[in-house]
Amino acid sequence: MPYYIYRIKPFAQLDKLSEFKTFNDASSQAKALRAAQAADAPGKIKVIFADTELQAEDLLCQVRTPQPRGDD
Repeated sequence: MPYYIYRIKPFAQLDKLSEFKTFNDASSQAKALRAAQAADAPGKIKVIFADTELQAEDLLCQVRTPQPRGDD
């Protein structure tokens, strides 16, 4: 399964930036993109592991519930 790099903008606008076969390559590229991104630029750079682009976009749009902190 490939690793996809996306820029996530407000209102769940997704821009696919690249695709890699290994996590190390994807992680390095994502870190470089984050470092080059202006501080006031909208959106976040995310790496996602999925079978297809459609599945990656679906996973990125899902709302995740926060994990409990401490002794909850």
